[in-house]
Amino acid sequence: MRLLPLSIVLLFMACAGHSPAAPVIPAPDVEIDALVLPPAPELDTLVPPAELAAESRLAADSAADEAVLEALADARPADDTDDVALEAAGSGAGGAKALTGSAVSWDIDVETYNSHSRVQYYLDFFQGRGRERMGIWLTRLPRYEAMIRERLQEQGLPGDLVYLALIESGFSNSATSRARAVGMWQFMKGTAKGYGLRVDSWVDERRDPYRATDAAARHLKDLDTRFGSLYLAAAAYNAGAGKVSRGLGRLPDDEDADSANSDAMFFRLYDTKFLRRETKDYVPKLIAAALIAKEPARYGFEVGAGEPAVYDSIVVPTMTGLDVVARLADTTVAAIRELNPQYLRLATPPGVSSVVRVPAGRGAATAAAYAELPASRRVTFVEHTVARGETLSGIAKRYHVSSSLLAQANPRLHARRLKPGQRVIVPTGGAISSSVARRMAEPAEAAVRVHRVRSGETLSGLAQRYGVSVRALRAANGLSSHATLRAGARLKIPG
Repeated sequence: MRLLPLSIVLLFMACAGHSPAAPVIPAPDVEIDALVLPPAPELDTLVPPAELAAESRLAADSAADEAVLEALADARPADDTDDVALEAAGSGAGGAKALTGSAVSWDIDVETYNSHSRVQYYLDFFQGRGRERMGIWLTRLPRYEAMIRERLQEQGLPGDLVYLALIESGFSNSATSRARAVGMWQFMKGTAKGYGLRVDSWVDERRDPYRATDAAARHLKDLDTRFGSLYLAAAAYNAGAGKVSRGLGRLPDDEDADSANSDAMFFRLYDTKFLRRETKDYVPKLIAAALIAKEPARYGFEVGAGEPAVYDSIVVPTMTGLDVVARLADTTVAAIRELNPQYLRLATPPGVSSVVRVPAGRGAATAAAYAELPASRRVTFVEHTVARGETLSGIAKRYHVSSSLLAQANPRLHARRLKPGQRVIVPTGGAISSSVARRMAEPAEAAVRVHRVRSGETLSGLAQRYGVSVRALRAANGLSSHATLRAGARLKIPG
């Protein structure tokens, strides 16, 4: 297979600080079959155990976030009714006394409604069943707070709207809701694309904290301009502008009410059935989260002093594996993934220049190392979509890799039962990417804990693959230290 010549255009941007690098140029989705791939050496190197462990921790952390965020969306008092008005402070328990002695200031209206029973309910939620995750979310806050406040203030918005991201996602870039909203700011695909974010099978910029924050700030500004109220803008951010507009249109005339575009209109709308409970309580959740985040110690949270995210950036001219960048930057794949969560396939997209963030202080060295890297070593894996009639050996031959390597990279794939449309991970050099690591790290079903030995496989290789020791494999299968593996034999894999 012949490699097409690729010009290397490297730009290095020292972005030490929390400002994002230049945005990735949007490009249409490109199918793998359209690529011309270089021959690659047959390498049997699997992801190191540390990378597998990092994948497992990330998956567990995201699952814990999503569980508490769903509980927050569903939370309501046992005596909840939909016709409870959110009245001004003084009518709820404790009145305005709730902020007595507070040394902090606000640029959103927290004081007026902070003591309402609904706000108190969510304060109790964050201090009760949501305490553990709330503590974790507060530790993430310093990483992004300065950047988010800066973007909001550039749009003429209050910086304290940063706490919307806390109740939306817990500042998680991998958060996904039941409604398929994604990222720190929980954008739906259509809204994200409307604000210039790239969302396709290669890149999802809803997961990019910097690009998504830019889009969220512009979206909130548009909503504030439309409704003339931060609280109505927040409700529209949650439910959609159309839903809020229809609800306002159904409100009866009230000569004593404030102007049609004011925060007071949100609280009139609250006392109706025109909005879902989750949307009605969006502002009370925001107030509760802001109260705790501004003064965590007052509510029993111990949060250490965090540091804002800092990074350097390089620009790669075409498809490049993030594991390749990690090796060049002398860091882990997990560290590169954390800085670049928008790349879904552990690689930048083909046919377009892309910004890749690397740890601060390592940009120049990484750019120099990349400039010396042969084009054939930029990518360590691709995904192949199985066509009708294709076999594993045929796919291996096409990509110049061994069938055994394909089998190792796809442990859940039945080689003799390939189906059209299935995706096959094809390592093309270096270690298998962490997308494969994630699949390998998934808890196996009981039936999968027996491995049929293939020709050329070794105990040490299987031990590395399944994350167990050679001694444990020998013990589980009654093998002596001199025993050899026979193709077709079945091995028990200890837990």
